[in-house]
Amino acid sequence: MVPPHTGKPGRPKAPYKVAPLELPYAPGHKTREKGRVVKGDCRVVFGTVLGVLRALAQSVVSKAINTAFVERHNGTDRNRNARKLRKSYCFSKNWQGHEALTYFTLYNYNFCWPVRPLRVRDVDGHWRQRTPAMAAGLSDHAWTLFEWLIFPGVQRK
Repeated sequence: MVPPHTGKPGRPKAPYKVAPLELPYAPGHKTREKGRVVKGDCRVVFGTVLGVLRALAQSVVSKAINTAFVERHNGTDRNRNARKLRKSYCFSKNWQGHEALTYFTLYNYNFCWPVRPLRVRDVDGHWRQRTPAMAAGLSDHAWTLFEWLIFPGVQRK
């Protein structure tokens, strides 16, 4: 969103992003005493309480607000992309390179990397490995890195 001009001298205010009103977002907060969690609560930041409860009811993986999925994703992302580590030789100072490698690791992980907890049993009782893209129904096989690299990013009709 671009803020309106004020008519005053000086640098104009920078544009900023606004979350959609229908986005349900409620972070959890843990209260600790002597290193142990004694209370957990949440507050609605975007959306409504009803919208958050509806999103939780529709979820197939969790019925409570938690940050486990986001933290697991961030940990995997930092593990696969050394540019996101602080105090390392690979730390990103160039935004274009950082963004390119972030997309590379994201798509490589989702399409090329079978994840053990996502595996399923066949009718024969054998385990079938699946990537996150396969589990989401976006792909029917685990892609090789070569296949993924030569696949055109824009599909022409």
